[in-house]
Amino acid sequence: MTDLDWINLDDDEKVLWDGEPRMKSIIPALAIGIPFSIFGIGLLIIAGAYLQIKNTSFVVTDQGLYKKQGIISRSVQKIGFDKVQNISFSQGIFGTQFNYGNIEISTAGGSGVEMQFNSIDNPREVEQIINKHLKKEKENKGTNERRSGDTEMVDELREIKGLLKEINEKV
Repeated sequence: MTDLDWINLDDDEKVLWDGEPRMKSIIPALAIGIPFSIFGIGLLIIAGAYLQIKNTSFVVTDQGLYKKQGIISRSVQKIGFDKVQNISFSQGIFGTQFNYGNIEISTAGGSGVEMQFNSIDNPREVEQIINKHLKKEKENKGTNERRSGDTEMVDELREIKGLLKEINEKV
């Protein structure tokens, strides 16, 4: 669990999942940084990768998705479930073996991937949580659209009934 002081949730909004990138995702930076540590550059590479991991958080609520990142300044991104067009997850060879991977979220009208949860544990489980709430959002949206359409139809039928009454009175 991560510290969620950076997120402003609505009163009725519930956190379903929160996480951060796996600390083991620093291994490539170590592989590059250790040989360069002789020159002092390697320590900067390793420290930068560590700070990036420690200052990135992901949250899934019952209303949307949040991502926070930033070392010196903070950037918080939110995508509501009503905007999500597509979600996918990927795992490399090691990700499949050690159960970590990435989740990519695309939005309607967006140009490609709008948000990515990088190097998270159990990406399939997180994807299922998101898909479950996406399905609920679409069902609720469909129900509301049907209700709106039904109301419009009833109003039109009442108008037609009124016109027919007027015609009958004139005849």
